[in-house]
Amino acid sequence: MSLWQEFFREPVIFFSFTGLAIVVGMCIFYAVYFYVKMAKAEQENG
Repeated sequence: MSLWQEFFREPVIFFSFTGLAIVVGMCIFYAVYFYVKMAKAEQENG
C-alpha cells in the first residue's frame, strides 16, 4: 500500500500530521514576525 493512500485513509495519521504542520507553520510565522519587529526596533533606536 502506498504511503499517500495510508496517509489519507487513516484519520489518526492525517490529523496528527496536519496538526503538526499547523504548529510548525505558526512557529515559523511568529519567529519571522518577532525577528522583523526586533530589527525594526533596533533601527529606530539607532
